[in-house]
Amino acid sequence: MGHSERILVIKHGALGDIVQGFDAFASLRAGCPDAHIALVTTPPFASFAAMMPWFDEVITDPRAPAFNIGQTIRMRAILRDGWDKIVDLQCSRRTAHYHRFFAPRDSRWFGTANGVSDPYPDFTGVNNHRRMLTGVGMAGGRELAPDQVDFSWLCRMDSVAVPFAGLRDRPFATIIPGCSAAKPQKKWPPERFVALANALNMAGMEIAIVGTKTDRPDADLLIRGAPHCHDLVGKTDIKGLAELLAMSDVVVGNDTGPLFLAARLGARSIMVMGPDTNPLMSAPTGPRCGWLQADPIKDVSVDAVLSTLDELPTA
Repeated sequence: MGHSERILVIKHGALGDIVQGFDAFASLRAGCPDAHIALVTTPPFASFAAMMPWFDEVITDPRAPAFNIGQTIRMRAILRDGWDKIVDLQCSRRTAHYHRFFAPRDSRWFGTANGVSDPYPDFTGVNNHRRMLTGVGMAGGRELAPDQVDFSWLCRMDSVAVPFAGLRDRPFATIIPGCSAAKPQKKWPPERFVALANALNMAGMEIAIVGTKTDRPDADLLIRGAPHCHDLVGKTDIKGLAELLAMSDVVVGNDTGPLFLAARLGARSIMVMGPDTNPLMSAPTGPRCGWLQADPIKDVSVDAVLSTLDELPTA
């Protein structure tokens, strides 16, 4: 019996980065249908990754400090476990360290670290989505058309499993007012979200607000100025969030994971960016998405968002 190829993919996160990798993951599976493909990711994304149809195994990496001897030995053993190919889609200082100190000398490593067997090309000015597609293409992936990537494992387009009675009765917009707590400068000001919510509501739309419990303060500010909003903060798991975003007529948010998810699932969506985001590298990808940027971020106007939404395809 022939040897089944074993491929290890490294992608730690965060959510937006994982979403930008969907097409790369699917392409790697399409090109290597019989391979055993494992994903190394961080513990917060392990259950999400386990839902994906593209991996046979999910391995967690808590990214422990070097003095954690137990985890250091564990990661060394994982990287030396007879992989035919190691595809580094994280390309961080940590994964360069893994290549230098943990990987066997003769391993096929696809990445950007010094001395790898299969170095990526110059990715200057290239979007993360395309970077990952290029990486898996070098490792044997077969790129799929966007509509060939199956998302039935994540969301059902004909029903919604989250508690938001009334939203399906008329068109609705989903607003994402929060973002990473570590980068509050990426937030569009709450008064802009309030004005946007009220404008969309006046145009006949219901408004849903989503986020995690850490986004509670941002949501409360929005609800204070737009009390008609449906508050779903902390009430959706990843599947419920995906279904809500996929069915939304409009999605507007900051540079944050759920906005990337909305864009890739085909929602008419706008990401509002400040100077901390490089759109060449980090703009969302999808058939009906766009972005607006200003320095400072508050200079992105509500009128500009509404005008950009009007320019996006409605179907």
